[in-house]
Amino acid sequence: MAISKTLSDELEKRRKIALDGGGAKKAEDRHAKGRMTARERLGGLFSEGTFQEFGLHAQHNTRYFGMADKSIPTDGVICGTGFVDGRPVAAFSQDFGVVGGSLGEIHAKKICAALDHAVKAGVPVVGFNDSGGARIQEGVGALSGYGQVFYRNVQLSGVVPQISVIAGPCAGGAAYSPALTDFLIMTRENAQMFICGPEVIRAVTGQVTTMEEIGSAQAHASVSGNIHFIAENDQHAVQIVHKLLSFLPSNNMMDPPHHIEPDLKIVDDPALDELVPADSKTPFDCREVIKSLADDGDFLEVMEHFAANIVIGFGRIGGMVVGFVSNQPTVKAGTLDIDASDKAARFVRFCNVYNIPIVTLVDVPGFLPGVAEERRGIIRHGAKMLFAYASATVPKITVIMRKAYGGAYLAMCSEDMGADRVMAWPTAEIAVMGAEGAVNILYRKELKEAEDKPAKAKELADEYRKEFATPYLSAGRLAIHDIIQPRETKSAIALSLRGLMSKRETRPPKKHGNIPL
Repeated sequence: MAISKTLSDELEKRRKIALDGGGAKKAEDRHAKGRMTARERLGGLFSEGTFQEFGLHAQHNTRYFGMADKSIPTDGVICGTGFVDGRPVAAFSQDFGVVGGSLGEIHAKKICAALDHAVKAGVPVVGFNDSGGARIQEGVGALSGYGQVFYRNVQLSGVVPQISVIAGPCAGGAAYSPALTDFLIMTRENAQMFICGPEVIRAVTGQVTTMEEIGSAQAHASVSGNIHFIAENDQHAVQIVHKLLSFLPSNNMMDPPHHIEPDLKIVDDPALDELVPADSKTPFDCREVIKSLADDGDFLEVMEHFAANIVIGFGRIGGMVVGFVSNQPTVKAGTLDIDASDKAARFVRFCNVYNIPIVTLVDVPGFLPGVAEERRGIIRHGAKMLFAYASATVPKITVIMRKAYGGAYLAMCSEDMGADRVMAWPTAEIAVMGAEGAVNILYRKELKEAEDKPAKAKELADEYRKEFATPYLSAGRLAIHDIIQPRETKSAIALSLRGLMSKRETRPPKKHGNIPL
């Protein structure tokens, strides 16, 4: 039986109301500020014509909550699935144009439905966060809704990748859902994320601050370390999502999207021989080494502005997706401190759960010394790196470029910590401590009696390096599997990765380890 015109017209009328969201005026206001609407963000994410929405007609009974029969199209959030570069992805986008994108019971149920679909289908989930917070009129129902979302964020963790885009306000409890996901992208100009705003902080503590200091993208990227990427605008945020997804598998049971050719064709790169200074005290930008190793120099750095003394990110070597972890000698001499340890450990654990091989580039003089670091718990935080590497079962390849001293040598994935292949350049120095410090301990008497102490100290330091820090000593004890020329590095890593594609490694049965948080 044909659908009557009355029923058809009613459907189209309701569809139009839902699709219009907050109306044309609010959309124009957003465009005037350089912002996209909630639907436009999803339109930019998904390939044209592939978005399939669910919950279009869902909204709470506003009369029950005393909102004077106010219409809340889609209950302020748009949910569904679509395809990104040919791969299915689930997503939700909060609509600030509809009651400020506030979260109520139905709003939360829609987000939960998107998360439930993602875990059932084994697909990544992307969330665009742009909300005024909990819907006050719904009281505990709104708070319960947040709890249900948080619970699912945790259940999805390590099963499917979760990416959050902070594209507007994200305040109070609402900030914890993005914090539970794998990657946070935040727009520079139009987004804020905080637990307590400047007014609350001033009222409670008397401290005077600004939103720029506590809730801006720059503050979160460089000071708190809460986000991974800064986007210049909504369009740029979507581009980062696309780039990030291009390196990630859809779920934890799949391999990442490798681009493997049957024949591995990699030639030596003579430029690498000149890139890293032989003098271990002369700094260099490790990103240049990473880009020389990554196919076509394509490297997506993660958390670029936080703990810059260590560099992490994604690339491909010989077509295989890898996670890079490298000391950065231009910042704090490449030492490991609390923030660098946290940054690297979480990245290693992410790579492990999503089957991404890890390439570690080492030039580390040690853990950062100092009273502040000791009192803040450098032991506990540094142990996170040891725990992350030791528990990782993906292929792990380590290249020691120059210094690798003390506990930091172990923390940067030595052979003892489970590295499958450890290679060193001829410039490598592996020792309990640096030559100068060792000389002061081992040759105190000789230095005290020397007429020219600086000259004697240099002579003894050079002797120490030859006697105790040479890579050949470590290679003789199988702590290093091979010593290679820098120019051979990419081909050596690529061959090792191919040989480790079928790696299988088990751990003792347990619920999970107890990482030193």
